[in-house]
Amino acid sequence: MKIYIKTWGCQANISDSEAMAGILKEKGHQIINNENGADLILVNTCSVKDKTQSKELHYIREKSKNKKIIVGGCLTKTINIRNYIPEVTAVFDTNSILKINEIVETQKDHFSNTKELSRLEVPIIRKNKEIAIIPISQGCLNNCNFCSTKLSRGNLISYRIGDVKRALEKSINEGCNKVFLTSQDNGCYGFDIKTNLPELLNELTKVKGNYKIRVGMANPWHVIKIIDSLIESYKNEKIMKFIHIPLQSGSENVLKDMKRIHSVKDFKNIVNKFRNEFKNITISTDIIVGYPTETKEDFQETLNVINELKPEVLNISKYSIRPNTEALKLKQTPSQEIKRRSTIITNLYNNYRKKEKIK
Repeated sequence: MKIYIKTWGCQANISDSEAMAGILKEKGHQIINNENGADLILVNTCSVKDKTQSKELHYIREKSKNKKIIVGGCLTKTINIRNYIPEVTAVFDTNSILKINEIVETQKDHFSNTKELSRLEVPIIRKNKEIAIIPISQGCLNNCNFCSTKLSRGNLISYRIGDVKRALEKSINEGCNKVFLTSQDNGCYGFDIKTNLPELLNELTKVKGNYKIRVGMANPWHVIKIIDSLIESYKNEKIMKFIHIPLQSGSENVLKDMKRIHSVKDFKNIVNKFRNEFKNITISTDIIVGYPTETKEDFQETLNVINELKPEVLNISKYSIRPNTEALKLKQTPSQEIKRRSTIITNLYNNYRKKEKIK
């Protein structure tokens, strides 16, 4: 069968799609890059933003008119896809990646409450042959009030260091020179199996070869617990000097309302410690504007923090309602005000980045 895989979302989703492609090819299916020639389209969805959900549902609705469509990814646990598009062929969740051939062959739904611990052992068809995207865990340890990903990915399950190391060795042997470590929260890696991210990095960098490792997103409240040993790990030349730590808001009140368990001070401490140690470090962070309880004063506090620290990468998201989240119950900020705040902080970022480039 000719199969086209359409992927939305994060590095973890891309990794899942690469694994599904590898499994399906091993079972005799042909993975193609043109949806028009496909017998079946496999859609791997993201549930983070309402705007993305709208695009996904539109795509699925249009393609299901003349193609068989199987839908997976985080959105399948956030909403009932069939309530929106009854004609989809099959639906499966993020715990059913290793069952993808069975799902394609039977064209029946598959949902599981058990995470797949042998996830790293499957064949891979990479989107970019030089980049290995290696998941190190699934799920997270918090329940942020705005986030629907926890509903899809569940609680933390870390993969064993030996399994991750073997996946790295295999990737290097296959010609990869960049390795992206991904998960819903790299910061809490290993907390469930009595290890941590620095110990993982120390072991991975023992692998011989010409490659660089980029560590994916890590939440501040976990990073602050391991910061000294993490900085030591980052001193290895094989670790890219890049750290992604999402702030989300510069207001302590909003962070509390979001159920984020870090402070602005924690975030500043992390940024300053890394910058003091590594002069060329790239700091990446995320900001949500227009959270329901964010006042104009709260927003100004966010602007102040961003202007003070000037992160090299700033991912700005306009808050949007997500199903089954606590923030859904709150009085929402008018969309025009959210857009206004997004424009202001985007301009702030663009202006200081231009000045940095001139220097």
